[in-house]
Amino acid sequence: MDGFKGKNGIVMQHVFIIGSKGIPAKYGGFETFVDNLTAKQTNKNIEYHVACMGDNREEFAYNNSHCFNIKVPPIGAAKAVYYDLAAFRYCLKYIRRNHIENPIIYVLACRIGPFIGYLKKQLEQLGGHLFVNPDGHEWKRSKWNFLIKKYWKVSEKYMVKHAELLICDSKNIERYIRKDYKKFNPRTTYIAYGAEIEASVLQNDNEKFLRWCRDKKVASNGYYLVVGRFVPENNYEVMITEFMKSRTTKDFVLITNIEHNRFYNELKEKTGFDRDSRIKFVGTVYDKELLKKIREQAYGYIHGHEVGGTNPSLLESLAATDMNILVKVGFNREVGEDGAVYWGKEPGSLSGILNRMENLPEEERKEYGMKAKARIKEHFSWNKIVSDYERLFLSNR
Repeated sequence: MDGFKGKNGIVMQHVFIIGSKGIPAKYGGFETFVDNLTAKQTNKNIEYHVACMGDNREEFAYNNSHCFNIKVPPIGAAKAVYYDLAAFRYCLKYIRRNHIENPIIYVLACRIGPFIGYLKKQLEQLGGHLFVNPDGHEWKRSKWNFLIKKYWKVSEKYMVKHAELLICDSKNIERYIRKDYKKFNPRTTYIAYGAEIEASVLQNDNEKFLRWCRDKKVASNGYYLVVGRFVPENNYEVMITEFMKSRTTKDFVLITNIEHNRFYNELKEKTGFDRDSRIKFVGTVYDKELLKKIREQAYGYIHGHEVGGTNPSLLESLAATDMNILVKVGFNREVGEDGAVYWGKEPGSLSGILNRMENLPEEERKEYGMKAKARIKEHFSWNKIVSDYERLFLSNR
């Protein structure tokens, strides 16, 4: 079809992306990835089709991409599985109806493994290719019960088995896939997640930032920061317990959603953090420029994520905060390298680091910041990530 040809009559490479909640991105790592992938597109011989979770079945254009809503019923934990299955079926119908040659369906995360063999056969009959981003260790997340964890593990196995290519955003995840699923001889490649080094448009004396500081009773450069989902596997208990043991005079600001969160009450009872005035749960911040300014003005960032691959909040912190203190796991070491300090979960590790930070010379803290930003600029810029993806997608033609 002429409508599927690019400049000079070159046949377009169609890439269907399912698994994110959709664009424009409001939150979430996959959503931000898809938003940047489409917004920063440079090669016009790729046409993106993006599944979006919605309450209707409308189609629309965004970032010069074809977006389609998938209406999903409120069915609890099965909602994400239903969404990916429905999106995959939509893609197959669209490919068939429009006679698209050599399409790629790129599935983000491993939620539909038990069904993927059947779906892949249909895709192959249409001359298509299945790419998968295995994401992190979803089956390790503490929020799931035993049966759901078992499902995620089995699902991961079948996604790895049937994928033509697994695109890993973490070298540690790539090694895990190659080792644990060696019998499938998986074809893998590594393309990182992205971030940008762009200073906030807000000045240090901006009234919006100053009002936030007054409301939360914190001082610029007088707080450690954490940003992330409030779940046990992000090591909040260790971070809070160790912070309370430390002698630091600075505050610990936690930007996270604790509404209707049972874990919050359990942690309060276990640690008694409500009796330490330095511990400040301040809710969420959806203003991107304000959040960037809060990161920039933090004395340090404490990172406790240990489940998953390259964590978006870690990259954003390395791009904005000078002193980054990361839990000692392979995912974090491969990203931060010598641009961060690492703590273990054993008693005294993090509190000892925080005590030493009280007397850290300012120039040394700034040096860590320079190394962290160099890491982002060289290895994790969105322009580089988009270029890597475009090269990969077009090599499939």
